[in-house]
Amino acid sequence: MADEVLRVEGLHKHYGPLHVLRGIDLTVRRGEAVVILGASGSGKSTLLRCLNFLEMPGAGRIHLEGRLVGREARDGRIRYPNRELSALRMRVGMVFQQFNLFPHMTAERNVMIGPMKLRGLSEAEARRVAAANLEKVGILEKARSYPAQLSGGQQQRVAIARALAMEPSMMLFDEVTSALDPELVGEVLLAMRQLREDGMTMLIVTHELGFAYNVADRVVFMEHGVIHEEGTPQQVLLNPQRPRTRDFLRSHTLFRLPEQMHDDPPGPFALTTREQG
Repeated sequence: MADEVLRVEGLHKHYGPLHVLRGIDLTVRRGEAVVILGASGSGKSTLLRCLNFLEMPGAGRIHLEGRLVGREARDGRIRYPNRELSALRMRVGMVFQQFNLFPHMTAERNVMIGPMKLRGLSEAEARRVAAANLEKVGILEKARSYPAQLSGGQQQRVAIARALAMEPSMMLFDEVTSALDPELVGEVLLAMRQLREDGMTMLIVTHELGFAYNVADRVVFMEHGVIHEEGTPQQVLLNPQRPRTRDFLRSHTLFRLPEQMHDDPPGPFALTTREQG
């Protein structure tokens, strides 16, 4: 357990009568990249939002680096003090579909603001942190540009750099390429793959199956708020055992299941599986 960054036990979430998460158990180890797949409405994004406490879990326990998040009350429910959640969000970075950059600030300033306000860094220190993280995602040359001067892919890389500047223990990515034009997807996935190679612990919701195959240590397939199938990319993507997983994969025309490959060797999949043209 020493290498566990995240452990989730029996996580539930309701929206009124709608039971979105139905008892999620999940562990993410240090340096591991875990990709979550599933159809719309399966609970993927809700899970990530509960892990960063943008949504409050209804039941269950979340442990971060070996410590329970929140405090257990006498009735057995977990209470989450605001101060503790603020500290947690500094340790668990999250990048969303939309970039949410401050339009009146340069890329550099967007990355600097968090370390200055929340980590207490001086302006000079924050500028060094911003430069290091913009370089890490391959966009340092755009440091003085404003969001309106950047492409969607560039804006998303600034958003990733902004999250990295808080020096998180792990990163959550929620469909970060879904709002991008197809030609811009690859540059964001390449930046994420570099983070993977640098050893960042990552939990990634995506529909990019080629990326999942090439980058993930483990793939989790969710259906109706539960983990339906889990394993290595080779196990889940090339040899799925559950019929629903197989149906989901068949819907992605550029990702062939073994029976669709005939005698051709599968070979490495492309980084992105979006259909071209």
